[in-house]
Amino acid sequence: MYEFLIAPFADFDFMKRALIGSFALALGAGPVGVFLMLRRLSLTGDAMAHAILPGAGVGYLVAGLSLPAMTIGGLVAGVTVAVLSGLVARFTALKEDASLAAFYLLSLALGVMLVSLRGSNVDLLHVLFGTVLALDNATLILISGITSLTLVSLALFFRPLVLECMDPGYLRSVSSAGAPVHFLFLALVVMNLVGGFHALGTLLAVGLMMLPAAGARLWTQDLTRLLIVSVIAGMASGYLGLLASYHFEVPAGPSIILAAGLFYLASLAFGREGGFIRRLVPARHLEA
Repeated sequence: MYEFLIAPFADFDFMKRALIGSFALALGAGPVGVFLMLRRLSLTGDAMAHAILPGAGVGYLVAGLSLPAMTIGGLVAGVTVAVLSGLVARFTALKEDASLAAFYLLSLALGVMLVSLRGSNVDLLHVLFGTVLALDNATLILISGITSLTLVSLALFFRPLVLECMDPGYLRSVSSAGAPVHFLFLALVVMNLVGGFHALGTLLAVGLMMLPAAGARLWTQDLTRLLIVSVIAGMASGYLGLLASYHFEVPAGPSIILAAGLFYLASLAFGREGGFIRRLVPARHLEA
């Protein structure tokens, strides 16, 4: 049992770093995914994940597979798309979801084009799907820093963020914090996606953000428990995905996301709060 469950992480440093990176990503991205889901912006995470691609592509063209260049490029591109989508929604007839969809499609095409101009297919796969088994110390420090900043920000702005999720009209009527909190939250989304992009790539980073959050919602309605379950599910997905990758020699990033997908599918079937079986066989009411 030790050889199967623990030895891969005890014997190999690259597995140990991959596990630490996965845990750090789950700790920051899980709560962000919960708030995205509560605000009915689940697809925004997917759109923003594609939005960082052209920035990372520009960083790659300038400095190759450089961590600082691709990180800064991704942050600039993500924030730019978020601001442009907000301006389009404010000053045109389009809603924010439509403008985000348009910008993310443009960003995806532009990013693939930029990376293809200089790199090989291997480089393109690295950007799109990440290399979680090749995380170095600098990348782990970046991911841990983003996670720490995310947790501190969520702790400081927890109440206005919850109010904006539940009743944005009430928050606007009693405080002017609505717009700043909205843009701060979008910045946290972009930062976590940029951190996840180095491990899981731009296409898969959003998976560790949304799948644990969506699955957790089917087990509890309490916000605190929702945050805890989503983080634990994300960490378990990272551990099980890496374990499957090691023993069955399959790609690590997709394995992690598939493990998170299995948690989501199991929650759909067995979840206590609206799962399929729970709805099919409702709980018996207490009788006096």
